[in-house]
Amino acid sequence: MERAPAQEPSERALDSASRRPENGMTHRGRMTMGEKPAAVARVEAAAIDKGLKISVVETSSSARSAEEAAQAVGASVGQIVKSLVFRGRDTGKAYLLLVSGANRVDETLAVQTIGEALERPDADFVRSATGFAIGGVSPLGATAELSVYMDEDLFQHATVWAAAGTHKHVFEVVPLQLRSATGAVICRIA
Repeated sequence: MERAPAQEPSERALDSASRRPENGMTHRGRMTMGEKPAAVARVEAAAIDKGLKISVVETSSSARSAEEAAQAVGASVGQIVKSLVFRGRDTGKAYLLLVSGANRVDETLAVQTIGEALERPDADFVRSATGFAIGGVSPLGATAELSVYMDEDLFQHATVWAAAGTHKHVFEVVPLQLRSATGAVICRIA
């Protein structure tokens, strides 16, 4: 499977992703959070641990779907990272697929890439594998070790938005930095 090499993010993208609010507001006017849920604090701690600078934003509405998240942050649907958990049919192992919000997982491609038949788990499995509820699964801060695979289409964007532990919390990040922090395998899965 051929894919174009990932490009280094531009200085502008790195600068944009690293800007931090000084006055409680983000650079696009969304409110930053007051008191943090434990899941959000875990995501922030994991980011710090990986040397990743993020600013978690609490949206005023739900961001459970890619469309809702895109609307909440003023981004395109393709800039939203869907964090989807699958279970290996034979091993029971949890796999985290980071997929562009504009795409649907092609399970045949995912199986070929991962090397194991996959099934969609129930909410209890997702929570036990990640520590997050469905709708808030973050690429960072899982409570267990996960094998992570990242949709190559996410690299078409200077920055992307991912869940930060709840259905109302998100963070913006440069795709290459997210890949580095998660150890994700870049692949075509959609």
